[in-house]
Amino acid sequence: MPFVRIDAVGTDTLEALGNAVHDAMVDALGIPADDRFQVLNGQGTLKYDDYLGIHRDEGVVFVAITMRRGRTDEQKKALYRRIAELAEEYAGTEPRNVLVTITENEPIDWSIGNGEAQYA
Repeated sequence: MPFVRIDAVGTDTLEALGNAVHDAMVDALGIPADDRFQVLNGQGTLKYDDYLGIHRDEGVVFVAITMRRGRTDEQKKALYRRIAELAEEYAGTEPRNVLVTITENEPIDWSIGNGEAQYA
């Protein structure tokens, strides 16, 4: 059960970006199609530089994914590629503007509801 937060300026592409990230996780990680938990945020100010020589502009999108440990490096690389591809296809977001981070944790770190640790 990945938990996703997407931050982008404006709200006109947030739904499309959410769909792109979700579909990429289904494709690259094999998560179930009905396993969607997202926060889509189009408010606030995003700050960024041209770190590592990648020029970003006002179309920058920050994607933070929290998920249980266990995916391979190759799966993660495939996920990054697929998110960038689908963000461009679905929302017109240039791949250079898509910044993705993954935070992994353990099964005990999740409560999906009812005050229970369903994965523990």
